[in-house]
Amino acid sequence: MHELVLPNDTNNLGNVLGGRVMHLMDICAAMSAYKHARTHVVTASVDNMNFLAPAKKGFILILKSSVNYVANSSMEVGVRIESENPFTGETKHTASAYLTFVSLDESGKPTEVPDIVPETDVEIRRYKEGKNRTLERKKELINK
Repeated sequence: MHELVLPNDTNNLGNVLGGRVMHLMDICAAMSAYKHARTHVVTASVDNMNFLAPAKKGFILILKSSVNYVANSSMEVGVRIESENPFTGETKHTASAYLTFVSLDESGKPTEVPDIVPETDVEIRRYKEGKNRTLERKKELINK
């Protein structure tokens, strides 16, 4: 997904607003979850999100997302955002996060999601790491 940083998306320094970045990240992740589950999906959580480099007005935001792991009715989706200076072609890592989505049936109840079958080394690594993060999230919820 690509998005142009417009004046209305920026603060008084000309940098993209953090809330706008979060909004775009949620949309990008939701599309991956939606396409994988082929059901309605809702955002359940967002892991730590750090803003690593500013994106200026006129820059292009490049958003990439993938479903890393599936656990019954939930999915972990990783998103990476880079910003590109359209005049120089230089790109910088702007933000990353892991979002958890829940698949819902027509009545709004959680419904099972098809598992993913990782094939490449990168997919296998993401799957294992996603499974570990999912287990840690569940532990945190139990301990609250």
